[in-house]
Amino acid sequence: MTLLRIAPARRAHPTLITHAAFATATPAERFVGFLPGGITMRFSALALVLASAPGLSSAQAVGLPDSGQGSCDNGANVMVACSAANTGDGTTYPRQDGRFGRDAKAAAGALIKVGAGAAGFDYTKVANNGTDVPAATALGANAADWACTRDNVTGLTWEVKTADGGLRDWNRSYAWYDSNGATNGGNAGYTGNDACSNTLPDLCNTEALATAVNAAALCTYTDWRLPTYRELLTLVHYGTYTPSIDTTYFPNTQTWLYWTASSFARDPRDAWLVAFDTGNSNHVRKPLFVLDTFYPARLVRGVPF
Repeated sequence: MTLLRIAPARRAHPTLITHAAFATATPAERFVGFLPGGITMRFSALALVLASAPGLSSAQAVGLPDSGQGSCDNGANVMVACSAANTGDGTTYPRQDGRFGRDAKAAAGALIKVGAGAAGFDYTKVANNGTDVPAATALGANAADWACTRDNVTGLTWEVKTADGGLRDWNRSYAWYDSNGATNGGNAGYTGNDACSNTLPDLCNTEALATAVNAAALCTYTDWRLPTYRELLTLVHYGTYTPSIDTTYFPNTQTWLYWTASSFARDPRDAWLVAFDTGNSNHVRKPLFVLDTFYPARLVRGVPF
């Protein structure tokens, strides 16, 4: 992951990049934003959020994946292969993300991976019995079937959604709920109004999902939780969209917003979400009652950041 660099460019009116705008944008357009004063930014959104997030140490930053963005703007708003000729210091948009980091090394065949994955991502499949399994292993409920994916860069292990109508079915949405006052930002959210088609013993919310998955000891682990905002962003593949994720290792992904455990600091009645149609992110009001909007959730385990 390279450092964010912002370079002066042609003048433009300040533009707010909204979720609706991202939904109709190409992957290239999702890396363009304007600041007042005619400053154009071309960056990895993942790099921007993680680099600017308070409390992220340099030791943790070493273990961050790249963005998946592998092409560069040639200065005429056309995405091409990255080179010094189109991203050098004297060009319109110098030092673009696609020319540096893990993605560039992967494209050049110079990146050594523990497992496999698109661009610079490095994933390993993990079976229900907790063992690493080959990349060709199918998703399933048997002990040796694939059920989780480990990110070999961050060290986090992720729940893989199923399409079997069960506890971890990809098509379910949940109310945001966290009863722990030390982690909920002062607002616990809503417990939900049903049992997710009888797949949960309690009401359909994110805390109940984590409790049930821990009780089932998915991939032999019992420390599953909702990911933080920064953690969930590490799964976004900005080189593709709808969905913006490596679907070889994360099939059954809704092209929609996914909950994170992070409350919005300025107003803890809101929580952050990450959209896997475009890689955009947003914060919305935590549900308060049955008519509010619920969203899907993907659990994680590992050292939080």
